[in-house]
Amino acid sequence: MSYSTTTISDQYEIAKELTCYLQSDAIEISLVNMDTIERQYGIHYTAQQYLYQLSSGKLSVLRVTLSLPFDSSRTKIEAARLAVLKAAAVWQKKQNKQSETASHAVLVMDVHLTDDNREHENGVSDDQKYKNQRVKHHFGARYFMEQLVLDTDDSVQRLQVFSWHDWHSILEALQTPCELWRFLDYHLEQLKNAINGQVPSVETETALVTQFLNRPALFAQAIALDNALIKYNIQDAPNPALTSMTLAYKNQSITAQMYHQHLQQAAQLWSQLSAQMIETSRGNHIGNEGKAVLTNEITHWQQQLLDESLFSRHELVRTLYKHPKQEPRLQQTGYVVHQHSYESLGRHYVLIFYGQDIEGHHSKKTIQPNLSKIAQDVATRLPIAELHHVIVLGIEFIKEAEDTFMDIDLWIQPVNAMTQRERQLIKQLQQLKKQTPK
Repeated sequence: MSYSTTTISDQYEIAKELTCYLQSDAIEISLVNMDTIERQYGIHYTAQQYLYQLSSGKLSVLRVTLSLPFDSSRTKIEAARLAVLKAAAVWQKKQNKQSETASHAVLVMDVHLTDDNREHENGVSDDQKYKNQRVKHHFGARYFMEQLVLDTDDSVQRLQVFSWHDWHSILEALQTPCELWRFLDYHLEQLKNAINGQVPSVETETALVTQFLNRPALFAQAIALDNALIKYNIQDAPNPALTSMTLAYKNQSITAQMYHQHLQQAAQLWSQLSAQMIETSRGNHIGNEGKAVLTNEITHWQQQLLDESLFSRHELVRTLYKHPKQEPRLQQTGYVVHQHSYESLGRHYVLIFYGQDIEGHHSKKTIQPNLSKIAQDVATRLPIAELHHVIVLGIEFIKEAEDTFMDIDLWIQPVNAMTQRERQLIKQLQQLKKQTPK
């Protein structure tokens, strides 16, 4: 453990994204026997639980802030930290008995050294870093093997423990909520294996998240959906980009690092575009209907956009940025691209690139008022039993001087559950209707 501090920004995109999955305001938690621990070590603590409903299950994050006197020894800090960790594990063990759904429980411990009573010439410190300094510390498999040998039963292992620095570094590296969920699966598995002596323990959480992000298994969900889309005749062959990335990661080639950078850049850009789309959509509803869309509807729309993996976001962003390279004729007339999620088989996208001809078939003037109708029509035509949302994006590239901006209109259409047979029958009826003379 060291007393060094490293500033980590909490403004990266996933931190913002997780807020739209938050079920309620933070819940104040009282841990057992903390009065005794506070007196014994001269500490003060606060504990808050944040409950998130992600697409894969419930995520509980217990954030404990532990404040000790500035002159505390390393031994005292470690003893206090261990005592609080055990109290949190007892609390979590009770929570496990109440939960039957897919869930992950995380403890994030934030340790501070405080010096509120320090004397200065003017009686008040003007240097805040000495009044409240965050301690950089770590946990990991080795810590649990050496410090909590008697407490590594299943319930304790389900509480995944991270320091404040490690948790924020992990969020920064993972970029998306669904990758965070899969990392927690992976982290729990690695922790159990290390404690059971089945695999060597990774020294740091940073190394573990790097290991997670560099595995070919990162693309397992995308490959599964790619194969399903081929079976549905939505596409003819595997996605070449997916094949290339998977092979690069499998062979640990030099291009894998380049692909990783592309994935992270696309993930961040998709998050920013999603925020822009939601804000524009909110404004359109206010203007068109004279009132704001209900908060829960906006939140639901946000979640559909943000429930995309690193690879899924990469493909959506790649589709968007192919437009400036299209031949002038297509840019003039406009065109439509059907894209799909690589995270959920039931979520599909229709990207309509507005034509420059304002009176054309694909102009913004023609398309924008009909986004919902287009979404409903596509939902009816797609022969996928799992279909649950169709997302229509109306995209306009605006050039101002030497800069190019992207303006995106959004409509998200929920789709009622329907069997594949029902979709086929509707499609046949539509074809018959077209063939019938008027």
